[in-house]
Amino acid sequence: MNITAPFSGRAPRLRNTLMALCLSGTVLPATAQQATNDVTTPLHLMKPDYPTPYGKPTEAGITEVLNRVLRYLEAATPAQVVDGKTKAPITDLKQLTPETIFAPGDFRLTSYEWGVTYAGALNAAAATGDKRFADYTHQRLQLIADVAPYFKKVLKQNPKATAPVRSVLMPHALDDAGAICAAMIKAQKEGNKANLRPLIDNFIGYISSKEFRLPDGTLARNRPQPNTLWLDDLFMSVPALAQMGSLTGDQKYFDDAVKQVLQFSQRMFNKEKGLYMHGWVQEMAFHPQFHWARANGWAAMTMVELLEVLPKTHAGYKPVLAQLQAHIQGLAAYQDGTGFWHQLIDRNDTYLETSATAIYAYAIARAINRGYVDKKAFAPVALLAWNAVATKVTDKGQVAGTCVGTGMGFDPAFYYYRPVNVFAAHGYGPVLLAGSEVLLLTKQFDFEINDSSLQLKTAAL
Repeated sequence: MNITAPFSGRAPRLRNTLMALCLSGTVLPATAQQATNDVTTPLHLMKPDYPTPYGKPTEAGITEVLNRVLRYLEAATPAQVVDGKTKAPITDLKQLTPETIFAPGDFRLTSYEWGVTYAGALNAAAATGDKRFADYTHQRLQLIADVAPYFKKVLKQNPKATAPVRSVLMPHALDDAGAICAAMIKAQKEGNKANLRPLIDNFIGYISSKEFRLPDGTLARNRPQPNTLWLDDLFMSVPALAQMGSLTGDQKYFDDAVKQVLQFSQRMFNKEKGLYMHGWVQEMAFHPQFHWARANGWAAMTMVELLEVLPKTHAGYKPVLAQLQAHIQGLAAYQDGTGFWHQLIDRNDTYLETSATAIYAYAIARAINRGYVDKKAFAPVALLAWNAVATKVTDKGQVAGTCVGTGMGFDPAFYYYRPVNVFAAHGYGPVLLAGSEVLLLTKQFDFEINDSSLQLKTAAL
């Protein structure tokens, strides 16, 4: 279409001036506005008032956000142990005592959220080529591995003793085991020099044989009600099982991972909406559906992580892929115009939440980069999501707008009013993962503004 057609026969200077003013979004004086109408001006090219930056993010812009987060995390989570009483640094790990603790910081080095962060930093290193991200992970996992043998002896002598690696040595929930175990296996594959295998085996042993399960083998909890499925537990188990299958070649880990995805989905996936409910209680005659955003993120991330290492010849590969595709299609339909998703995905009067949006940006971008979903349909979704997330990374490198840790509820108020906080650890790993994967997406595919909208660039017909 010739957008200058409305100006045919008019003075070139007037035509060019009006076009420039229109394209820049400039408000014209009243006298000039009289000449601005459907005949004189290409109104469809007027600049929209987007609340979130619109268009393809730049490599430099994505990298700058990742660097900002890394700088903050380096300072906020020191890789050091100190004397618990004096807070004096301990540089000789042969001088550990029962009072030794990790140097105080903003976050816990052994939490499941930090398992996500360790994996995100490894991905950031691969995407940017900057080894500082990988060093962040390797240094902290090295520290955990180095102090673990000493505290294993302490806990053997006194199981109630305080230990900075208690959750590593004595996991009592999937939260303690899955995410950090998966990160350790990835780090070991990438050459981490620490002796991580005893810790990995301990985690997998817990997931495989100690965590409570329903009679059909589905991982479950007995809180807040007996025989409860938490959608979160897909991520707290499956990526670790999948990575263990990849590390050892043992089919049983892949089989269990696939079983969890399919059996959770059978009970908890709403096919009409393309969304998962957060919780499912076996004894309930009716299953309330609260489609909590971050839990749906854990599910989406679980599936892309499983497909990354699951052999394509495995009987579960196609069903898991189909489940991921259905979920991404459902998620995309609920994206807000700001690029975010809501705390309860299908209730747009709940607040816009950062960590879930980052997880979706990662999972959808990874699905595009691996060819799991239609890149033309979903790439704009992922890019808009990243642009939204980037606005929530402060100058300091903190991630704002993240819902704090959340249990399970069966009423809307519980989810509507969960607090948000920059110290909610759930936001940092997803931001690193999202930025890394979107960076790879922008390197792999070309985009353009075509008739004012962001499109995957294709060859001219």
